[in-house]
Amino acid sequence: DMCSLFGLIDYSNALPAAARKVIIRELSREFEILGTDATGISYNSFGRLKIYKRPVRASKLNFRVPFDSKVVMGHTRMTTKGNQRININNHPFPGHVEGMDFALAHNGVLHNDELLRKNMKLPDTNIETDSYIAVQLIENSGKLDFDSVKAMAEAVQGTFCFTILNDRNELYIVKGNNPLEMYDCGGYYLYASTDSILKQVMKRFKIKKAGRVNLEEGTITKVYPDGRLEAMKFDIFDEFDYGHYFGRYSKWDFFGDETEPPDEERIAYLAEYASYFGIDEDDIRLLIDAGYDEFEIEEMLYDPMTMQQALSGFKKYSVCERG
Repeated sequence: DMCSLFGLIDYSNALPAAARKVIIRELSREFEILGTDATGISYNSFGRLKIYKRPVRASKLNFRVPFDSKVVMGHTRMTTKGNQRININNHPFPGHVEGMDFALAHNGVLHNDELLRKNMKLPDTNIETDSYIAVQLIENSGKLDFDSVKAMAEAVQGTFCFTILNDRNELYIVKGNNPLEMYDCGGYYLYASTDSILKQVMKRFKIKKAGRVNLEEGTITKVYPDGRLEAMKFDIFDEFDYGHYFGRYSKWDFFGDETEPPDEERIAYLAEYASYFGIDEDDIRLLIDAGYDEFEIEEMLYDPMTMQQALSGFKKYSVCERG
């Protein structure tokens, strides 16, 4: 799914319980713009991992954040695969390895979930969402640690960032080729998929001395309950495997010469890919007519605010021209 991730890690008990709940609620509502089909959070309470999710937009969800929950992992969903009205298709997803429960949330679109399930003989599942393959890969390894998370991140193809919370209040942040930012706000961390929206929330709560935590692409960052950070690198599959997905074009064949205007076939394939992000073919043609090339359009698919600003600007201009 193309969605948003957000969360809070209060590693020094710096916030009252009520403040943690208010911040999470505010983050979810701000990130509703990136996913209105479902909302979910995960946290630990009295030593047990909990997942609370519903097929509603964040502003309609009555958040339950217990007073003893110091780490909260959140997700808003824009559906691409898996009916959101069937709640098991929504994030976060539950997982279990020997001696440990975990919850996983994903931002992006995975394209080889069915192929992985077949090739690795993973069990069939009633969960239709492509993201769930990440849970199955970790469960198949029999453990949740850097090695199993790295193997999962290197096996999936598509676009992704993952967050994985276990029942020990340890959070793994897998920074793939989708955006994700984190700040140390003095005793607690805040993270989210879009930097500008996250900064708006921090400004609203008058969080002035937040320091940016560097989450590099291709890095798994483990956040311990006491705030310590540990990192490991992994290899990212080369962006998006257009040849695999479309079955006949390599990445460069698909994009072609960037100085050459795209032909109808390339536009059709770009429009098919963009549809996973909620962008229709008319919008793609509008951007191409406005002078954007395929590289620029693809980049904007991962930055919904920039995409919407560009589209609204050109649509407004087009109306004025016709008037």
